[in-house]
Amino acid sequence: MLSYDELTQPERELWDAFPEGRLVDLRTGVSEADGPAAGAQWGSERSVRAAVVAALLLGANAERSGVVAALRLAGARITGRLDLSGAEICHTFWFEDCWLEEAVSLYGAATRTIGIANSWVPGIDAGLARIDGALDLRRSTLAGGSLTLINARVAGELILTDARISGPGEWAVLAGGLVMEGGVFGKRLTTQGGLRLPGAHLPKGLFLQGARLENADGVALAAGHVAASTVDCSQGFTAQGTVRLRSARIEDLLTFEGAHLNGDGTALVCIAMHVGDFDFRAATPPSGTVDLRSAHATWCQDSERAWPEEVLLEGFTYGSIRFGETASTEGGAAGEDGTPVGDTMPAGDEVASRLAWIRRNPGYAPQPYEQLAGWYRQIGHDGDARRVLLAKQRHRRRTLHPAGRIWGHLLDATVGYGYRPWLAGVWLIALALLGTLVFGAHSPTPVKPGEGAPFQSFVYTLDLLIPIGGLGQRTAWYWTDSGSQWLAYVLIAAGWVLTTAVVAGVTRTLNRN
Repeated sequence: MLSYDELTQPERELWDAFPEGRLVDLRTGVSEADGPAAGAQWGSERSVRAAVVAALLLGANAERSGVVAALRLAGARITGRLDLSGAEICHTFWFEDCWLEEAVSLYGAATRTIGIANSWVPGIDAGLARIDGALDLRRSTLAGGSLTLINARVAGELILTDARISGPGEWAVLAGGLVMEGGVFGKRLTTQGGLRLPGAHLPKGLFLQGARLENADGVALAAGHVAASTVDCSQGFTAQGTVRLRSARIEDLLTFEGAHLNGDGTALVCIAMHVGDFDFRAATPPSGTVDLRSAHATWCQDSERAWPEEVLLEGFTYGSIRFGETASTEGGAAGEDGTPVGDTMPAGDEVASRLAWIRRNPGYAPQPYEQLAGWYRQIGHDGDARRVLLAKQRHRRRTLHPAGRIWGHLLDATVGYGYRPWLAGVWLIALALLGTLVFGAHSPTPVKPGEGAPFQSFVYTLDLLIPIGGLGQRTAWYWTDSGSQWLAYVLIAAGWVLTTAVVAGVTRTLNRN
């Protein structure tokens, strides 16, 4: 048990100030000398033992009536290990511009608001802690040790604004199972190591605007199965490593507006994620794959140039999708359906841009096309929906065997897979004109001389093109010259092909609608 006589002068000041909650300020007023990075050189006139701090927080100095006891210390060097594991702490404590010699342990503790602001500390372990207030680490540096909040519960806010955390291993922040009642604020947070939040409950949101999370060979942000109202990774947010949001449930907004996602191989994983508003307008295309398989967004806003070369879209559904901006470039390669690929999109052609986006999904997958077509139907753009479904059939055609590809090309050229039935009419008109001109320049031979209607080249051509029924001309005349006879055979074959293609295309359209 510490006695008052054993205390140094700074410790006595703190001891006397504690019952009234007064601030003990050991700073010199010279900014260069007061920076906590230089705290290892501070002398005894600015040193306080961790044991004294612990003794006060555990009730060593009796409280006075009419005032609220609190420990408030600024500009101090705290020597020894501040170990409050399992403690019941009824007082707020606040360190500012302090240098702590060893890591702080709050494992399993129950405490009120904790503030370690603009300070230097080797690490903080608050696993299983119950903090009935806020945990404020703004502008502090955790050097060589992680911030651990595994299965902790915080009634107020977790404030990491402008903090710097460099963990000893892969993770700088370990907060799996964290339960927050307030928000997590990490604006301009910088970490050497990942931020790990699997299964965390963040009803007031996670705010990482301008943060920089560095774990280049691993995961920068692990928030799988997190439940949050908002996840804000905008305003220059940078992830040097993969961002994982697998099976996350985000009620309101998930935004990467102005973000930089630099994961190696896979930049963003959102498998089975459910989100209200999904804003993917990154500042630059991610360096790796974006995985949206089986994810759902009520509303999605993106940018044409925000997507990487590979986007996994199978099972991705959305209630609404819009471009937040429209880019315009000229030239570029075109796909099989004539629409540009990659980032070379014509200005104002949203459908072409969306089709290029779908083609970033490796291989052929029908669901992304069906989802996009369903969205266009929902907003009344049936023509755009048909265009998407036609592009789907053209993409599918590449996966078929040679006979299937030949039939597919035929369906495409004649009726556009049923999504352009007017093409059959164009072919019929062209062939009818050809037959009328050729047959009109020659004289056929009647099958039965002196019987039947006189020869009419136009009616005769229609009779050849229409495979069902008859107009009486085809069976009444025949040709002696081989050229006209072969044209007749070609028109008969074309009539069957066009009829079959029209029936197949219309059947496909009716089945889809």
